[in-house]
Amino acid sequence: MKVYIKLHMRNEMDCVACCDEQLLLKVFKEGNIKIEITEQFYGGQLVKLEEAIEILSGATNFNIVGENIINQAIRCKLLSKDGVHVINGIPMAMKMMF
Repeated sequence: MKVYIKLHMRNEMDCVACCDEQLLLKVFKEGNIKIEITEQFYGGQLVKLEEAIEILSGATNFNIVGENIINQAIRCKLLSKDGVHVINGIPMAMKMMF
């Protein structure tokens, strides 16, 4: 399995964006909530799931979308099931440290 991963740096803070490969360029809406899986934010490097987990484990902040990356992040204890939101059947989660 592969995922897209992209590192964003702003004012000395990092944020890693990651999505399942098949979700790039898709839009999901549920009620008034909408998430766009854009090339600009998520479309970085296509890597194996295990490599993405290594990168995410060292990230201060991350934004991840998709069943594969979410389930692996939960298995690796990078986040809990309680932190996962589902939009139109697509799971997503964010980690933010201040």
